[in-house]
Amino acid sequence: MIPEIDVDELARRMDAGGTLVDVREIDEYLEAHVPGARLVPLSRLADNLDEVPSGTTVMLICRSGGRSMQAAEILAAAGFDVVNVAGGTMAWMAAGRGIATGTESG
Repeated sequence: MIPEIDVDELARRMDAGGTLVDVREIDEYLEAHVPGARLVPLSRLADNLDEVPSGTTVMLICRSGGRSMQAAEILAAAGFDVVNVAGGTMAWMAAGRGIATGTESG
């Protein structure tokens, strides 16, 4: 079972230096993403595990939580410590939290 966190917990963990990986496609990421999120699209995740930081809990986000849960299952099977962000980027925006656009990472 993959653990889930809400966007308030995500914000706390990001403030503490947590690692967030956005698994949406690049066009979605460029349109709007959580500041500080690193892009590793689900479509190429399995072939790019080296792009995912190890040795820390990796928080995963997508648009609404489905693709990031798939990514979490892939990464957990590969030995990563992961949590899924419930509600995804849509929940982050609905909570009134700031977003980044383009290639901004923070």
